[in-house]
Amino acid sequence: MDRENMLCGLRKRGAKPWDMIIIGGGATGLGIAVDSASRGYDTLLLERTDFAKGTSSRSTKLVHGGVRYLAQGDVGMVKEALAERALMMKNAPHLVRNMSFVVPAYSFWDGLRYTAGLKLYDLMAGKASFGASVHLGKEAILKRIPTLNRKGLKGGIRYQDGQFDDSRMAVNLAQTAHEHGGVPLNYMEVKGLRKNENGKIEGVFAQDLETGEEFELPAKAVVNATGVFTDEIHQLDKPGVEPTVMPSQGVHIVLDSSFLGNSQQALMIPETSDGRILFAVPWHGVLVVGTTDTAVRHADIEPKALDEEVDFILDTAGFYLDKKPKREDVLSVFAGLRPLVKSGDKENPTKNLSRGHKVSVSASGLVSVSGGKWTTYRKMAEDAVNVASRSAGLNSEKCRTKDLKIHGYSTESSFFDHLGTYGADNQSVLDLAKTEPGLGDPLIAGKPYLKAQVVWAVRNEMARTVEDVLARRLRFLFLDAKSAVEAAPATAKLMADEMGKDRAWELAQCEDFAVLASSYKFDCPSKER
Repeated sequence: MDRENMLCGLRKRGAKPWDMIIIGGGATGLGIAVDSASRGYDTLLLERTDFAKGTSSRSTKLVHGGVRYLAQGDVGMVKEALAERALMMKNAPHLVRNMSFVVPAYSFWDGLRYTAGLKLYDLMAGKASFGASVHLGKEAILKRIPTLNRKGLKGGIRYQDGQFDDSRMAVNLAQTAHEHGGVPLNYMEVKGLRKNENGKIEGVFAQDLETGEEFELPAKAVVNATGVFTDEIHQLDKPGVEPTVMPSQGVHIVLDSSFLGNSQQALMIPETSDGRILFAVPWHGVLVVGTTDTAVRHADIEPKALDEEVDFILDTAGFYLDKKPKREDVLSVFAGLRPLVKSGDKENPTKNLSRGHKVSVSASGLVSVSGGKWTTYRKMAEDAVNVASRSAGLNSEKCRTKDLKIHGYSTESSFFDHLGTYGADNQSVLDLAKTEPGLGDPLIAGKPYLKAQVVWAVRNEMARTVEDVLARRLRFLFLDAKSAVEAAPATAKLMADEMGKDRAWELAQCEDFAVLASSYKFDCPSKER
């Protein structure tokens, strides 16, 4: 993908309307772009920051049906998610893997309840099952996760679910859409909706945030897929309209993998003090632990973890582990906002709001997709394109994404290799490292990332900033915030050379990244709890 080439095409296109313009480059918008482009519709996606900058890079890294939603009785959503989980594994095996989860039981009754619930989970998956749940005794559980708190441990259950790399999936979806004729553009902000004399939407007004260049872009259908920012676009359509989305903040902390005994099996804590489920999941050599559920009034592109959220995760994890993690053990902390569909009940806590999705069409013709989660991104996109194409009077075309391979598709790549998530592009990255002097060197000492990965991200994955590379192309910021800051100067230099930027640009990028990374580092001393 070459951003400048796409912009040139946009300028040359003139007044020819797009079949579909999608606002938002997270999981939902990118999924819609893939679906729309693969059906043959003329498709343009506009994202005001970077692909997956918001919620879609800040998940628990799970592809799952949702054990919690089964406990809440949302059987329909669980069945849908389990079916979509299997499709994600089939179409992007380089990014999705089958993972074992261990649920410890500290009473005989808990063991029975968890076993019954997870057997139902298996039954609902049917042929799409990732493997049967198995009840395990105490020693078998400890063999899988040797660092569990042994006091009172009776045994537990092992069940199977999926894991993936969220922002790498987002980048690959953008590439997939582009390969089918779509135009995905980051750093392109929609400033307004273009309407005709009857008040019907006929396109958007957008601005390239890198140059300030403005575009008037006609379209037959406009889709609002902006997640927690859905209501911002609704305000452009109809000022003063009632909000439809309630953001809920989820925080994760990252610890050294030794806290789980370097196990490749995950820990699922089925009941926390706030009625949620907590996961401790091995991911890219570290341990991701979360999440929380905190209602927030306003959506922020860079939400901040609260002290009490981090303490909650540390305390909860510490109860189940023989080595209790402390604040100084946190390698990184990140927060994301869930786009929950409002229920109308002001007293209803966010944990009971729907994770299902909703597609609606306003009086002006604006199609909006709200709610949902990563696992069901493909189904959300299918529903949205079906509605948008009918609303705009486009030729009826069947959805093709159930069997559509995502860019990078490979059954040979390893999730445990730091280049494994490149899939079929893995060898091309290695070839780049060999063909140009110095690109085979480590980005910084002691870490596996190559300088070639930075150049590859600029040339092929539309990375425009140091943050784009270190947060979402390499995942460095999410894994070890302190080390990511140390890698920023080398990253900025490589990018500047590749993009024709000057020294001032390098310094500004490093400064901006250091400020950003400060909210991912948690250097506060431990508090008495």
